[in-house]
Parts: sequence; C-alpha cells; structure tokens
Amino acid sequence: MLTKNLLESIRVVKENERKAADFYAQAAQTTGNSMGRELFEQLSEFEQFHYERLTALEKQLEASGDFIYYEGKEFPLPPEIVPRAAQEPQHQSIMNIISQALGLERQAEQAYAELARQITDAQGHAMFRRLSEEEHLHYLILNEAYWNLTNLKTWKWSLA
Repeated sequence: MLTKNLLESIRVVKENERKAADFYAQAAQTTGNSMGRELFEQLSEFEQFHYERLTALEKQLEASGDFIYYEGKEFPLPPEIVPRAAQEPQHQSIMNIISQALGLERQAEQAYAELARQITDAQGHAMFRRLSEEEHLHYLILNEAYWNLTNLKTWKWSLA
C-alpha cells in the first residue's frame, strides 16, 4: 500500500473515531439510565483512545515511515449489580442510537480488517487487526445490550 494512500486511509478512520467518540458522548447524555450512560461513556472513551493512537501513528508515519506499537485497550467489565427491569424513559430513542452504533462498529471493524489485509509491515498489520477485533467486541456488546433491552427491558451486557 502506498504511503500516501495509507495516510489518507488513516485520516479517514481517525475522523470516524472522533465522530464515534462524539456520538457515544451524546448518547450518554440521552439515556436516563445509569448503566446505559456508563456503557456509552466507556465506548466514547474507547473511541477517543483509538483516535489518539491513530494520531500518533499518522505523525510517526509522516516523520519516519514507521509503524507504532499498538498496545490495545481492554474494555472494562460491566457493573456487577444489574437492576431489575431498568426503566429507560427514552426507550425508542435509545434503541435507535444502539442501532446506529451497531452500524458504526461494523463499519469500523471492516475498515480496520481491510487495512490489516493491505499492510505488510508486521507491527502495522497487528495494530489494524487488533483495532478490528476491538470494534468487533464493541459490536457484540451493543448487540447484547440491544437484545436485553428489547427482550428483558434491562441494561445488561457482557464482554462476550
């Protein structure tokens, strides 16, 4: 992959991460449930972390053409206490937010997987593969939260 194309791809996914962080921060303010707010805040922080690491990668590639080491980030465990039938005053709005978020996570997962396939540098390949895996985990968490809200009327998710 040509460096110019790689840098442009990184700028695109970096901007997507910024938008995702903002999206989740807004979603956290929308929900009336503390567990839902915590999930969205964690996702916002995670996407901000991705943005910061991609910015570091972009700078390193521009300066030396070398990839950076990506240490990854672990998603925090969900709260132990799960209230019964958590009331979500903005239920339909939250379901729409989660549906949009599922699409964002799937798109990010695929974008990083595609970059990983195109990168021959071992460290760069590992970074993009890990980013894809992290986005896939976000997708699974959101999918589980959606299912639980739909079927059990409660905010609950696991780390799959």
